[in-house]
Amino acid sequence: MEIAPILEAINKIDSYKRYGKVNRVIGLMIESKGPKASIGDVCYIHTGEAVDRRIPAEVVGFREENVLLMPFTSIHEIAPGSLVESTGKPLQIKAGKALIGKVLDGLGKPLNGTELPGGLSPQLTESSPPNPMERPRITDQISCGVRAIDSFLPLGNGQRVGIFAGSGVGKSTLLGMIARQSNADINIIALIGERGREVREFIEHDLGEEGLRKTIVVAATSDQPALLRIKGALTATTLAEHFRDQGMRVMLMMDSVTRVAMAQREVGLAAGEPPATKGYTPSVFALLPKLLERSGTSEKGSITAFYTVLVDGDDMNEPIADTVRGILDGHIVLDRDLANKGHFPSINVLKSVSRVMNNIVDKDHVKIVSKARELIASYAESEDLISIGAYKKGTSKKVDEAIAYYPRIMEFLQQGTEETVTASQSIEQLTKLFHEER
Repeated sequence: MEIAPILEAINKIDSYKRYGKVNRVIGLMIESKGPKASIGDVCYIHTGEAVDRRIPAEVVGFREENVLLMPFTSIHEIAPGSLVESTGKPLQIKAGKALIGKVLDGLGKPLNGTELPGGLSPQLTESSPPNPMERPRITDQISCGVRAIDSFLPLGNGQRVGIFAGSGVGKSTLLGMIARQSNADINIIALIGERGREVREFIEHDLGEEGLRKTIVVAATSDQPALLRIKGALTATTLAEHFRDQGMRVMLMMDSVTRVAMAQREVGLAAGEPPATKGYTPSVFALLPKLLERSGTSEKGSITAFYTVLVDGDDMNEPIADTVRGILDGHIVLDRDLANKGHFPSINVLKSVSRVMNNIVDKDHVKIVSKARELIASYAESEDLISIGAYKKGTSKKVDEAIAYYPRIMEFLQQGTEETVTASQSIEQLTKLFHEER
């Protein structure tokens, strides 16, 4: 064993510890005089006399000669003069197959307080998206196990899709259903800004034991600091990248990217950024493409990603929804009217689109879906007349055909949470629907 490289590494080690002192706390922003640190570096704030009680924080900016820090945990024990120790490096998490089946916090540590298993490799949470010229084209379909998606909105292996929904229309149930039934090798699910009650409910009810066996869950609840919620999204994405680099087909689900944007707005406003569009700071619109572009295909593997977007008052044109829709490769819109009728999954197929559909399915598939969409649209246009009995049969051949097929198409689009259907079975069932005698 050569000793020269070891001695060289020892010589490069910085044996000094750099400290600063807290001189002001405003809201969640901690201002300290020193230490020497860069944007993104992790620092530890020592509280009281106990040196072993340390509050982790991250450098988010500078004001004159002072360092601006945001904490990962509560700041209640911080006092004027508390020592601030710089680590000189950004946040790292540990990734590996031993994490499968576990629930982690926003910093990648087990949420139940146990120790991390061995055999994991360190990964930086901040990384750049793959080079555009090194991204293979999306050419093969991935089965989601949801009939409405696999037939009307077929998704490619490595595609990034937004699920746009208001509150209470079944997005969590839909995510759990996809996680259980998809043919991906591993699922990474990020629950960002969720109520604490919903985390365990999602894991045990929506995901279930079967889904958890091939899943890693990252949870950063709404009561935790804004920076920790942002780190939860970055941690989940980093885990997905780790498994993609091992050649696996990864399914990344983030619920919700809206709450990541809200957390970044909190950090930006606290750091002194001016509010821009509807109160969102410029850093929000810089973070979103950087985060969302990290998923997708690479030369080694793929990350098929679902990002849920909360639309206030079902407004699809609010700033975050509009920005995310412009970045992703498709969008699935959940309709409150359908949900109120007990239609699950409440996917409005007319308002939803998969931008890679023509690249991953054959022409017969496209033709049959176009026909079904046309019939649904024709029925929707005349629905008021039909519902009050004012439409006279024979007035329009197209509407007559829509009336005949509409109930069966809507029945086809519904699916029980425990019903298992592959992508090939979905299109077979849709094709058969049009060849049956009416």
